[in-house]
Order: sequence, then C-alpha cells, then structure tokens
Amino acid sequence: MNTPLPLGDMSLETFLRDYWQKKPLVIRNAIADFKSPVEADELAGLACEAEVESRLIAFDAAANQWKMEQGPFEEARFANLPETNWTLLVQAVDHWVPEAHSLLRQFNFIPNWRLDDLMVSFAVKGGGVGPHYDNYDVFLIQAQGSRRWEFGGLYDEHSPRREDAPVMILPEWQAETSVELNPGDLLYLPPRVGHNGVATSDDCITCSIGFRAPATHEMLRSFSDDLGESLGHDERYEDPDLTQTDDPGLISEEALQRAHQLLLNHLSDKQRFREWFGRFVTEPKYPEQQDDSEEVTAEELIEFLESDGELFINEGSRLSWVAADTGVIFFADGHSYPLSTEPAIALIKSMCEYSNLCIENTDIADAQSIQLICTLLKRGLLYSINPDDETED
Repeated sequence: MNTPLPLGDMSLETFLRDYWQKKPLVIRNAIADFKSPVEADELAGLACEAEVESRLIAFDAAANQWKMEQGPFEEARFANLPETNWTLLVQAVDHWVPEAHSLLRQFNFIPNWRLDDLMVSFAVKGGGVGPHYDNYDVFLIQAQGSRRWEFGGLYDEHSPRREDAPVMILPEWQAETSVELNPGDLLYLPPRVGHNGVATSDDCITCSIGFRAPATHEMLRSFSDDLGESLGHDERYEDPDLTQTDDPGLISEEALQRAHQLLLNHLSDKQRFREWFGRFVTEPKYPEQQDDSEEVTAEELIEFLESDGELFINEGSRLSWVAADTGVIFFADGHSYPLSTEPAIALIKSMCEYSNLCIENTDIADAQSIQLICTLLKRGLLYSINPDDETED
C-alpha cells in the first residue's frame, strides 16, 4: 500500500527500533494537512446510538470530583453541559465512519491483530479524563483545536489510585514532560506510561489509536478452555508403575511429574496453539452486534463479480493469517479458514490490507476463493453497496 506513514519525517525503522514499547515520542505535523475524520456534531450523534460505546466525563474543580455517564445519550443532554471541564469519548469510531477507518489503516505497519480501534474524543477547555496509564501502546493524534499533554513515569496495578473516581485516576502522579499538540501533531506512548491530556481550546478533537495487548491470565484461561473442550473424558491420570508407599498422605514427586507432563503435552501442541491464538486475537470487539446475512450461492457471487460488482470488508472486522503445513489458516472475527490454493492465499493477503474485492483481484475459477467469500458474506464480514443508494440524495 502506498499510504504515507503517519510518522512525519521519521522512518519506520527508527520508530520501531528506538521508540516502540520503549519511550514516548512527539512528532510535529506527523500527518500533513490532517483533518478530523469526524465533526463534533457527528460524534455527538454517534453517542446517541444504542450500539455505539460512549462516555461523558466531567470534572468539578470546586468539589474536586469526577463524574462519568455512559451512553447512549439523549440529544438534549449536550445542550445542558457546562462551559468547561468535560469531554465526550466515543469508542470504535472506525466501525461507523469510513474516514476514521481509513485513518486506522494508516497504522498497518503494526500487525492487524495488535490494532484495537480508533477512539475519538471531543472536549471543551479543561476537558480530559485525568492522569492515568494504559496497558497498551497508544497513538494520540490532535485532529482539531489543541490539547496539552503531560506524561512521564511508569505505573502498574499496584500504583495508588483514587477510590472515589469512576475512572482510573493516579493521585500521586507527577508529570515529567509537557507539550501542546495542534492538528496533525502526534504523541506516542508505550504501555504503562502515566499521562494526562487537558483541552486548551473549546473545539478539541483528539484521535486515539489503541492496541490489543492480551493479558497473560486471559490467554491462559482461553487456551486451556479451548484445549479442554477438545479432549475426551476418557483421558485420565494413570500410574501403572505405582509402588507401595509408607506414607499414604504424600503426593510423590513422581506423581507430580506425571500430572505436570500430562498437561504440558497438550499445552506444547504448537499447531493447536496457533489455531487457537489466531481465533482469540481476531475476536470482534462487539460480538453481540454480529448478525448472519442471507446465503449467497457461488453462481450468484460469480455473476455479481462479472457484472463489475464490488465487495467491501466490514469496517469492524479483524483479519489475520498464519502459515500452515499445507498453506495458510485465515482468521476472521474469531473464525478460522484453512486455505491451500494460491489464488485463495493471494485473496486473503489482499483482504488483510482491507482491499475491496472485485473481478480484478478475485480468481472466480478458484472454488476455494469463491467458497470463502460466500461464507464471509453469510457471516456479515463482507457487504456490497447498491449504486442506486449512493446516488440518492
């Protein structure tokens, strides 16, 4: 893809070597002539929708008190807000706004499975969410207005936090660096770096690109559950070489080793692990919003493509792949698809760059490709746009 990197004049090699998961970075004019992917009114409209995750956070300076409201909101709520010290945050704007999705795709230099979503916030002067830290990398792009960012220090789950706040606030945090960002400027923060952003204008829009960082305990639980579901009930602990014991209360080292090895044999199954991991890290952000579509036959699909039809990838879909012994395994929204033909493999690699599907990049003679597309259409990962809908005013 020829999309410029959102790193200003810095090379990707320099960024990954010197900054990624190592130290904060400010890049002035990281994205030249940058324009916000969403207007303030449009963001407020999204926050009124039931399927959109949104929050309204306000700070009462006189009472030293934080308040948070969860969306969806009534339109009238935005007419009754104070003049200062509040911010509206809308999660996964890339799911709903094509321009936001295009912005997220500019960060494809990080693997798909690590990208989470694009959150957009609107704030009036003084608006923010307080000093805090995140357990994942984040790129903060100023889209409109200005925001002062203070950051520095590493924090974790044992760091003190305010118990009376509805969001995580670091009460003993001291900034090490302070910068003011203007449209097009970018701040990169590695995991667990303390930071605090405060709007310095009444039209502050900030785009936040967050990343997925699976917790070790979550992965262990999920993988062990996946393994457990695949094992038959007849596999049990066995000790055919049992000998007489003088102490019936003792769990012997031999027994511990035997039980430990029994579990390790399954946990060390690398093929099983790669299949589980791909499904795990591509699980959709909002699985409850997924609905199956009508089934499309291979003949109908081929006819559609031959008539210059074009298919688009659902903006919220998560796509990745891994190499396999006989081809690849393609992962899409928590499902796996073993593929072996060259046209199908070329197709999914193109899809992982979120390229549209059309007759030029789809081998309609390849049955595996056609079957995959039909399945993805049925699961709602692909959609078409009726040209008549685009011309209606």
